[in-house]
Parts: sequence; C-alpha cells; structure tokens
Amino acid sequence: MGGDFGPQPVAEGAAQAFREWAGKFQLTLVGDESEIRASLQRAHAEHLPITIVHAAEKVDMGAKAAAAARKAGTSLGVLTQMHKEGKLDAIYSAGNTGAVVATALLGLGRLEGVSRPALAAFIPNDHAGTVVLDVGANAEVKASYLVQFAHMGSCYARTLLGVEKPRVGLLSIGEEDSKGNALVQETLPLLRQAQHLNFIGNVEGRDVFNGHCDVIVTDGFTGNVLLKTAEGAAAFLSRVLKNEAKRDVFSMLGAMIMSPARGRMRRKLDWQEFGGVPLLGVNGGCFIGHGASGPRAFRSAIKLMTNFVDQKVNESIREEILSDHVPAS
Repeated sequence: MGGDFGPQPVAEGAAQAFREWAGKFQLTLVGDESEIRASLQRAHAEHLPITIVHAAEKVDMGAKAAAAARKAGTSLGVLTQMHKEGKLDAIYSAGNTGAVVATALLGLGRLEGVSRPALAAFIPNDHAGTVVLDVGANAEVKASYLVQFAHMGSCYARTLLGVEKPRVGLLSIGEEDSKGNALVQETLPLLRQAQHLNFIGNVEGRDVFNGHCDVIVTDGFTGNVLLKTAEGAAAFLSRVLKNEAKRDVFSMLGAMIMSPARGRMRRKLDWQEFGGVPLLGVNGGCFIGHGASGPRAFRSAIKLMTNFVDQKVNESIREEILSDHVPAS
C-alpha cells in the first residue's frame, strides 16, 4: 500500500516478474485485499499464484516513524511480523522510509555484531557499479559503525557485483590520510586494521562514477545527499539529450541512429532497473523502494530480493563481522 501510486504498479510489476522468472519465487502482497484484487485484475494478473494477506490500515508517507513502528495492524506491521515468523524470506516497501526502517528494527532486530543498520544503494558507473552506504538510515554515526558498514557493503557487493574482493573506500574531501573531518580521521585506522576488507583508503565523490572502488562508506546524511544528487544528475542528462535531439533535422537524424545506444544508456542510469535498496544489518531481508516506483521498479525489486536470499548475504555479513571482531559500539 506504500508508494505514490498505491497497489497498481505493484500488481503490474508482479505480472512482469512472473513472466520473466516464474518458478524462482513466491509472492505475497499485504494490504487492503479489495484494492489489491482490483489492481491485479486491471493488470490481468488475477490468475497468478499470488497470496494476499489483508491489512486494514496503512502507514501514510507523512507519518512519524516511531509511531508507525508501534502500530501492528498496518500493512507494514503485518508484513514485518510475517517475516519475523519465517513466513516470508524478504520484504519490500516503497512507502515511508523512516517507518520501514523503524518497523524493521523494532520487529526484526539487528544481526549479531551489528550496532546500526545501513541503507546500501547501487550507483552505476564506468565499470560494474558502486555500492554506497549509508544513504539515509543514520544521519549521525560513530567510527565503529562505518567499519561495520564497510563489512556489510563488501558482503553485499560480492553478490550484487560478482567481485570476489570488493575495493572499499572511505568518502572524504581528499585521498590523503590528512584530509577529512574528525569522523574520517578516527575511522581510517580502524578500516586499515580490518582483516577481511580490501580497503583502498580515502576516496572522493568523483570516485562513485569512475569505478575506482566497489564500495563507499559514509554517514547517512552525506550518503543521502550523494544519492539524490546522482539521481538528479542522471535525470538532467536524460532531459538534455532528449531536448538536444529535437533542435534541428540533423540532430533528429542523429538521434534516430543513436536510438539503441540511448536506450542502453537510459536503462543503465534508470534507478527503476535496480528496484530498491536493502537495509543491511537487520535480522532479515528488508528492502526499500522509491516512493515514485513504477511497475519496472517492483519487478526489479523481486529479482533483487530473490538473489539476496539465494546468496545468503546476511549469513556472510554475520560471519565476517564476528570473525573480524568489529567493535559493536
């Protein structure tokens, strides 16, 4: 029931996912049953093997996170409880991000050895792409949290990017060890001491896009600004190309010739191709989508969650953090 457009894009995205990966997953939709069934019917997906669980209430986008987390009868609360009871392997919402984070923390708890969960976003670049965390769950962090984020991001990148030893960087205002604020200065030696990390040192904002590293760790405030800036830049670039292609007849002819390449570029930059971001560090598989998610985003999220569960990412995170004796506070 979350997101800007209600259950309709969820139903359409589910139909797309079943067409592409039928037999790879089982799907449960939680919310107002009558609305869900009507959406499935409009999407010609009423025949699909989807389980519907009714929840009479929903969390508004403007609801306070703490208050929403305490309401068990909402679609988000029911969803989280089902995951806690083992009826679901992973959950997803494109609703109120703060409420999802708070509900997951309260309902699922943290993985052993994890002090704070982190939202890990994938940003495409010249190479396979870069995982950036935290992008919004923790505005203020400690150095030990960033070390945990590095381990969590490294485990996730191995699955998402297929990189055996992901290169991990600490976001700063310069590559030199002397650069950065007090948090960066305190975190740097801790990351260098980490046994299971392929830590390459400080990195800058430009390294998100040049493929210099596979994982970048930072606090949630900085990470969220970085993510939103990247989304805005991608949208701006797409608009510029579209407008320039209409300037004259030669531009239009060139645009026609370049159409396949532009399509590939658009797919590479489109956040809906990646579905959502995982809340790493909670004792379960919790994914959060953009409020403006359309059918393609929900379809991509289903694939993302399926891979996360199949690859046992949480088990890898728990094992790595405990074996490296990462400080818990």
